[in-house]
Amino acid sequence: MTDVVLPCLDEAAALPWLLSRMPSGYRPIVADNGSTDGSPEIAAAHGATVVRVAERGFGAAVHAGLLAADPVDGVVCVMDADGSFDPAQLPRVADPVRAGEARLVLGRRRPTTRGAWPWHARLANTALAHLLRRTTGFPLHDLGPMRAARRADLLSLGLRDRRFGYPLEMVVGAARAGWSVSEVDVDYAPRAAGTRSKVTGTVRGTVRAVLDMSRVLAR
Repeated sequence: MTDVVLPCLDEAAALPWLLSRMPSGYRPIVADNGSTDGSPEIAAAHGATVVRVAERGFGAAVHAGLLAADPVDGVVCVMDADGSFDPAQLPRVADPVRAGEARLVLGRRRPTTRGAWPWHARLANTALAHLLRRTTGFPLHDLGPMRAARRADLLSLGLRDRRFGYPLEMVVGAARAGWSVSEVDVDYAPRAAGTRSKVTGTVRGTVRAVLDMSRVLAR
């Protein structure tokens, strides 16, 4: 069983479709970060394991989900819970890890429509990916919100960021630990109607995420 950590804050409109698309052998763990729209109840009704996370922040939610994952199987995926990714494509990131081809695999977003990836978020991602290539030497083009690695490996990195710098800190930590890191293409669609992005939906949210990530690179 491969666990899938889904950091969640008010994603009720996306969860039914998302959870219905989980491939066989993949167990969703919804790490709820204080939703007020019934997301935890909807997730549980659709068969997900729900972890309630009191500390606010993307990294806090992912870390709590990671701790709740099965330590026996070992492979864990992380994916946004807003409906922008198709869970049916999770094997694209998980299979190379399971086969030992890479210790961390990132899903490189390929927009399915023009409006799937707002210009300000794409611009910020391009700039950060450039800095990441210079810092780590990995030939990456995207920070990869869909990703996979082994649970024990991720915990061994000792990641400290609990905000939006967490995904970047993971890649930087992997480089310092000498991991092999690769990326694969995954579809990126507009988020589900009725949900609101905490990062890409507004310029302010994007700037906040970039500042969190810049602090990670400055360490």
